[in-house]
Amino acid sequence: MKIEVLGGFRVSFGASEVHLGTPKQRTVLAKLVMSPSRTVSLEELIDEIWPDDPPRSAVPNVRTYAANLRRTFEAHDAGHGVLVRQRGGYRLEVAADDVDLFHFLDRVERARQLNHRDDPGTARSLLSGVMPLWCGPPLLGVPLGASLAAHVAAAQEQHLLAVELLADLHLAADRVEDAVPLLWRTVAAHPTREPALLLLMRALHRRGDVAGAISVFRSAARVMRAELGVEPGSDLRRLHQEMVGHRAAPVSVSPSAGSGGSDDSRNSTTPEIDGTDWDWLPRPVAHFVGREALVERMIGRSRAAAGPAPVVHLIDGMAGSGKTTLAVQVARRLAATYPDGRLFIDLRGHDEGNAMDSATALVVLLRQLGVPAPRIPVDVDERRGLWRRELSARSAVVVLDNAADSDQVAPLLPVTASSVILITSRRRLLDLDVGPPESLSVLSPEEGLRLLAISAGKERVHEDPESAAEIVRNCGYLPLAIRLVGSRLAHRRNRRLVDLAGRLAANESGLASFGTGERSVAAAFTASYEPLNEVSKRVFRLLGLHTGHYCISMVAAMSGLSYAKAGQILDDLVDRHLLEESDSGRFRMHDLVRQFAREKCLETDSEEMRRAALASLLDQVMQLSIAATKSLNSIMDIYADIGDVVPERPDLSPGSETVDINWVERERSNLNLLIELAAKNSFHGYAWKIARVLWRFYYVRGYFEDIRRTHELGLAAAEQLGDSRAVGIMNNYLASALTKTGFYHPAIKCLERALVAAEAAGRREDIARIRGNLSVAHCMMGDFQVSADLALAALRDLPMRQIGRVRTHLPNVGIALTCLGRYEEALRVHRLHLLLARVEGDRYQIANTLSHIAAVRTRKGEHVQALRLLRSAMILYAETGHRYGEADARNVMGVAYRGVGRLAEARRQHELALELTGHSAERQAECTALNEFGLTLAADGDLDGALRAHRRALDLAVRIDNRYEQARALAGLAEHLLSVDPTEARRHLERALVLIVATGAPERFEIERRLAALKQGTPIC
Repeated sequence: MKIEVLGGFRVSFGASEVHLGTPKQRTVLAKLVMSPSRTVSLEELIDEIWPDDPPRSAVPNVRTYAANLRRTFEAHDAGHGVLVRQRGGYRLEVAADDVDLFHFLDRVERARQLNHRDDPGTARSLLSGVMPLWCGPPLLGVPLGASLAAHVAAAQEQHLLAVELLADLHLAADRVEDAVPLLWRTVAAHPTREPALLLLMRALHRRGDVAGAISVFRSAARVMRAELGVEPGSDLRRLHQEMVGHRAAPVSVSPSAGSGGSDDSRNSTTPEIDGTDWDWLPRPVAHFVGREALVERMIGRSRAAAGPAPVVHLIDGMAGSGKTTLAVQVARRLAATYPDGRLFIDLRGHDEGNAMDSATALVVLLRQLGVPAPRIPVDVDERRGLWRRELSARSAVVVLDNAADSDQVAPLLPVTASSVILITSRRRLLDLDVGPPESLSVLSPEEGLRLLAISAGKERVHEDPESAAEIVRNCGYLPLAIRLVGSRLAHRRNRRLVDLAGRLAANESGLASFGTGERSVAAAFTASYEPLNEVSKRVFRLLGLHTGHYCISMVAAMSGLSYAKAGQILDDLVDRHLLEESDSGRFRMHDLVRQFAREKCLETDSEEMRRAALASLLDQVMQLSIAATKSLNSIMDIYADIGDVVPERPDLSPGSETVDINWVERERSNLNLLIELAAKNSFHGYAWKIARVLWRFYYVRGYFEDIRRTHELGLAAAEQLGDSRAVGIMNNYLASALTKTGFYHPAIKCLERALVAAEAAGRREDIARIRGNLSVAHCMMGDFQVSADLALAALRDLPMRQIGRVRTHLPNVGIALTCLGRYEEALRVHRLHLLLARVEGDRYQIANTLSHIAAVRTRKGEHVQALRLLRSAMILYAETGHRYGEADARNVMGVAYRGVGRLAEARRQHELALELTGHSAERQAECTALNEFGLTLAADGDLDGALRAHRRALDLAVRIDNRYEQARALAGLAEHLLSVDPTEARRHLERALVLIVATGAPERFEIERRLAALKQGTPIC
């Protein structure tokens, strides 16, 4: 497989070029190509195609595009397994070297390394050989979202850097004539790109064309003034002056010199300021990593500023996020534009007891400007006036580091636009009218790895990238933590990265792993923690007990505060960057901050206080979960299982938050973590009860792995309590997930244990419920008669007062009867279910019932009627947001479309069904969909595709012990083997007959007929 993205977008297998489909389908593939061998989530793909307002059909549309691409690839032998469906996304299995862009970038990086290792000849040869690959910008003609546009921009920048490096190497090798054409093309396309202009001027001067070099400068200067409103950089100006003054040799300015990390050394040369040392900026870090786009944005904003207001950049972020490093980097880059001073002052704002007052700060800044001490007024207002007059007469860059608050900073700000000010703070300074702040997040994983490689050594990181990635992840991608760990590794050359990764993952030494003393992560966090008042400190410490998110009412419950007071404290912690508000009303800590808070909590708060806080938190979570799922759950059913629980804090239930099904969806992973928290801390009652409350939401959304995870914890908790009824409830609901994911035997064991306990206690409603679920498990295995008997027994077991629960068991009866071929009886049962669902107004149950009736209709050959029913069901599934049952419905729709001869629509529905089953891990539904897909492919003439589908169905059916689908897969394979290997076809049919007879399914008669015809040698039709 070969993928070309430069100058267009092409995919080919050998000499055969692949048709990539619609523009949106091409965007899906482009996103996967630009992330090779990485799972790209559905959310990322949707954001790429519809960045602003995705349609309600976005998920099925993306799955359709992916299915079309996979089918297109698998039409070629080499395309099998290239596009892989993963849970929640897709992955393109392609080697980076098979993509021309990545091949180009890899060779460029090798050349750069060779040049750094003093092998410029080999580097020049390698670059010269790979440069023809670049035949235009990547992905021309493909609709680009934000992510792809960023990839394209980054690739174009890398190409320009490679051209400049090659030109520089040509000049170093005295091959001026090779360098000049390269540079003319680059300057023509990018007339304000200073590194290329410098190289072109040098090349022309060396060729003896001084006039041409001066003309290049003057032309560039005109463009910069007209389009950007700025003058050429200091390096260009100095080189121009030397040429005008007929200096013998121009200054060597190489864009490749000193390039490391993310340093941009192209504008780093700063002229002396009249011989006076007014450079008070700290020494910059040797290699500045990450934040490239932010640096360029801040520099661009500074240079493009117009009007009387001064340029002020406000940078805030958590301790250790690199605020000062960023400010110094930007200041250094701006120094040439603001040549009259480079000032820096630490306002010590993180230490509220020792923060510098603005009057003292003015003295320091004026002295840095060279103002003699006797000239500095004693009166603060006069002092501020002198500072502003001095700045108005100069063009300087000023860094005000570690600001405490707006009151400390405001007197230090200038009133004219001649200078630029950079302010850093651990707090959000909300009262400064200086434009939006730049709030620093942590580094990306790639940037974190680059920083670790610089700190610890590139070779060690490259030798063990997996351990390096784990180290960076355990550092929380925090620059300070990565630098400290990297520094420790640099001084321990014999320590393996895998050992350190293991220690950090196990959290053997807590925050001590990230430096000691004043230069440590703990010290940085302590400086932010200590200024808090006692109540805020206590809330901060308690937040370290849970690894996930909090809402305001959860924090109010665990801290014993009112809702309003808890909200105020959370806002203050967010402003101090000790807490993150991931979206409205949801708060979480950075991993290392949480670790610090937890250590403080263990040091300060007694075990009794911690347990009381956790109990209150879990009680509130349970109440929120009950309120949020009331549209799905019958409150009577919930309280019948968990008891009539009384909220500990009725003033917080449900609190001021909006809690509904969307809240549960948003909090799903967090709720799982809270159940784990309950189980881990021996709050066994909360562990199983919260799991039970959430069961129906997980079930109707198809989150079966969540059911398994939470109900296994709930079962263990119930067993710890010795509560036999709770054990039975957890076994029953755990079995639902095991059944849906194909683990029938474990599911039946869970249900039989639950049934024994229910029978011993004489709980008829529990007995009916468990027998109904046993019916489902046996139906999935192919024991259709057993399933029907159990379903009918469940109906008989219902107490008279529970007659309303009939609706729950009717689908099991109807499905079992359908599988036995008793279609009219099944229709009567499903119609009764439909009536009850309509009376109750349960649109989700109406959708399921319509799908069940349609399944009977298709078996009877009434495909047009089935399609009408299924279209209505699909509308209801979309309106309710419930995904459970949709895979089965789409598969039945595929059968109906096949029945009316609309094979393209049939294929699409089967593919969507398979996408849905893969997303929810419904293995039985996947088996059924594969077998039906095979029949549709065969009807469409795609015999090879049909064989693949039936083989996949057979493998999966054997793994989950589904005899019915095994028999159908064998029969489907036999159909296609008749003309190739009749003996093997006969063996397949004989195996299928043995399996199908045991199920009682009516398909046995068709298999018997085909087998008899095969034995007699008559054609099968």
